[in-house]
Amino acid sequence: MASLTQASTALSTSFKPTLAGNSRSSGRKSVSFSITGKRFPYLSSRPGRFQVSCSAKPETLNKVCDIVKKQLALPEDTAVTPGSKFTELGADSLDTVEIVMGLEEEFGISVEEESAQTIATVQDAADLIEKLVEKKST
Repeated sequence: MASLTQASTALSTSFKPTLAGNSRSSGRKSVSFSITGKRFPYLSSRPGRFQVSCSAKPETLNKVCDIVKKQLALPEDTAVTPGSKFTELGADSLDTVEIVMGLEEEFGISVEEESAQTIATVQDAADLIEKLVEKKST
């Protein structure tokens, strides 16, 4: 609890929210902020839930969002955020396979079937990509 209190104190001095639009079906808002040099590109809040994700680089998240929009043929004004679930965007299992194939092609990686089955959100995909790209470069 002490670390949460310290983070809250730092947060109150450097919090600069940037609200993104609601996603079509989730009704959530997202915000981006920094705490003592750490970047948290995605924060989401629902009644009774709070989530912070910080693994993937913003460039990776943007590419994943673009690929998801393209594969699902979503209108340009459709909000796709790190917390967007593929199913909420209208993807079925075949669409998800096509998204993964697009990600593999774009990033020059190979996603194992077991790993592909754990991808439910844009953030999940971006985190996995970062991990696989890092592994590939070592």
